[in-house]
Amino acid sequence: MSDQNVSLPLSPVDQAGWRSLISAQVGTWLLIAVALCLPLVVAGSWVFALGICFANAIGVLSVSVLVRYGGEVSIGHTFFSAVGAYTVAILDTRFGIPLWLSVPPALALGVVAGILFAWPSRRLSGIYLAVSTLALALAVPEIINNADGLTGGYEGLYVSEPLVPGVKMSLQRYYAALAVLLAVTYGLARLRRSRQGLALLLSKSHPAAADAFGARQVWARVAVMGISGGIAALCGAMLAFAGSTVSPSGFTFWAAIFLLVGSVVSVYGLTFPRALIGGAFLTLIPQFLSASGAWIPVLYGVALLGVILAGHYLPRLTQAMGRRKGGA
Repeated sequence: MSDQNVSLPLSPVDQAGWRSLISAQVGTWLLIAVALCLPLVVAGSWVFALGICFANAIGVLSVSVLVRYGGEVSIGHTFFSAVGAYTVAILDTRFGIPLWLSVPPALALGVVAGILFAWPSRRLSGIYLAVSTLALALAVPEIINNADGLTGGYEGLYVSEPLVPGVKMSLQRYYAALAVLLAVTYGLARLRRSRQGLALLLSKSHPAAADAFGARQVWARVAVMGISGGIAALCGAMLAFAGSTVSPSGFTFWAAIFLLVGSVVSVYGLTFPRALIGGAFLTLIPQFLSASGAWIPVLYGVALLGVILAGHYLPRLTQAMGRRKGGA
């Protein structure tokens, strides 16, 4: 018998899977390259809007993480984003601390806030957990306004400390938000391939099996909320820096709803392109529709429905076309 390795040909299904994987990776790198070069070719207002888009994409990821790894829905993530935003703004305004020193405490406080919320609500799920997060969303503006000595109340705070002295602030705000978005998507990609990520997914889909392997569902839910809260705090930190101001109007109940909408539009994806789709739907679509007057809510709803239907049916159509080509 020969000692040489025998290589079996890939089936058409496997070949299609490899092609789609490679094309997705190539598309992601091309999208990153375009994002890096955009400030060189677009106007200043669009640089500002795209920086906000990247920050909102991080918030979309925070909700998608909770759905993907915890199987739960939150409509109160503006609480955690407000924690990150006001941490950066207070450290900037009161102490003159730049972004690269204020982001770590913002992230840590977001994780702690997520854990502190998750522990007493660890037995809640479904609509009951969603309603409890609703309480967070409704409480955020009141908390900010009542702590006006620290938060600036209705007037808010202005974030002005440069990240890199001597570099144009509009570029700093753009590239800082993009860099954090890329870092978050990279971290989530590593989490998906790690044993901890697999344990979290097992706890969501097969709790009894996870308990048998020592991964208790209660601790998994707390861990997922901590991760999600930390990412949401990064969203708030980038919104504060990219938008240059923070105020209660940016963390209302409707802002929390829009984060959930962005997550739905991105089909709860945790990749850079999916996050950008959600962030763009929150930031750029309203800007495109700004001249439509009273028709804005109607057109926005139509666009939302169209994106959801496309995300639902396009993969099926692609698979059907692939099978037809394979059969031919």
